[in-house]
Amino acid sequence: MTTTPLTVAVLGPGGVGGLIGGLLARDGHRVVCLAGERTAATVARDGLHVRSARFGEFTARVEAATELREPVDAAFVTVKATALAAALDRMPAQALGTGILVPLLNGLDHMALLRERYPAARVVAGTIRVEATRTAPGRIEHTSPFATVELGATDEPSSPVAEFAERLRHAGPDVTLRADETAMLWSKLSFLAPFALLTTRHASGIGTVRTEHRAELLAVLDEIGAVTRAIGAPADAQALLDSFDRVPGTMKSSMQRDVEAGRPTELDAIGGAVLRAADAHGVAAPTIARLVRDLAETANQ
Repeated sequence: MTTTPLTVAVLGPGGVGGLIGGLLARDGHRVVCLAGERTAATVARDGLHVRSARFGEFTARVEAATELREPVDAAFVTVKATALAAALDRMPAQALGTGILVPLLNGLDHMALLRERYPAARVVAGTIRVEATRTAPGRIEHTSPFATVELGATDEPSSPVAEFAERLRHAGPDVTLRADETAMLWSKLSFLAPFALLTTRHASGIGTVRTEHRAELLAVLDEIGAVTRAIGAPADAQALLDSFDRVPGTMKSSMQRDVEAGRPTELDAIGGAVLRAADAHGVAAPTIARLVRDLAETANQ
């Protein structure tokens, strides 16, 4: 494996992008953060300041711009789904060069959009499991004991994605390669959708959901398991429930944090994606449909 530093663009240096960018920069790579003028100016001046129980507290010097103007080895897309279409104007396809593009977004629909806009073979499906929040421009709080990235690719050593995964792993996150992209994306959504919908609906951490609203949690897990199996991905209800029982009880979803801050939510990208798949495969998901409807009504009040 080469040890030459990479040049990596991060479109949207918020909680997830700021953490990934900060770790890569601390590990010696050149990181270019792409954001609006105010955020870009702050990050260029002050760097990315990360506070993490796992990775420590550090400030990483990075570059910042409002638009990508040169080829990179890799680019992460880490904006919210609600801001994706507008944000992509900051990263013209011709500027990306031959670099790989890794979206770490919630939901599923972004994959088709990105493969229409960029060379499809360069878009590598990705997921991340982490609780990280931007508290101010360039300031990141990583509050979960884990930061786990999955990339949709084979683990052949000669693969450019496999080499990139090793460089990313060296920077700090746990990184796994999965050849079945559909299974990977639905594995993430199968956890995220119940987590986001229920913590947001009940305005509580997951600990309260899994105790006071356990019957509802079990109903949602049954429904999303049925949808997952219908689309051809593996589903293990007991393993999924075990995951909910293991995570820290105080953990909140990003959707819940968005509601608390009065920001637009990713309700359609998360809950809507599940319901569209359920409808396409003729699977009943009444509990999920009710949660999505209730949250949409609340957002419109």
